[in-house]
Amino acid sequence: QVQLLESGGGLVQAGDSLRLSCAASGLTYSSYIMAWFRQPPGKEREFVASISLHGGSPYYADSMKGRFTISGDNAKRSVYLQMTSLQPEDTAVYYCAARTRFESAYKDWGQGTQVTVSS
Repeated sequence: QVQLLESGGGLVQAGDSLRLSCAASGLTYSSYIMAWFRQPPGKEREFVASISLHGGSPYYADSMKGRFTISGDNAKRSVYLQMTSLQPEDTAVYYCAARTRFESAYKDWGQGTQVTVSS
């Protein structure tokens, strides 16, 4: 059973940076795509970025390019999201998700970590 554990969320001020981490366990296949999603208060969950744990270029939602950087460490089975120049509109619960490269949908999700950006 895949388990994803996010950490690194918190309360920051506008302009600050924050790094989220997601540690995965129970990954039984050789190739996984890991992703970050976020859900702002009162809004739908939205895709942030994804990356293959076995390398390859990261993929970002257009609105996330420039300030957010996703990276992965296959040896640690972990994925990270470096966020810079945070703004109040980045306030959201950030979720880590995983799928094998054979699947089209993310079926394994973490519990989420809250990021709150004050103005």
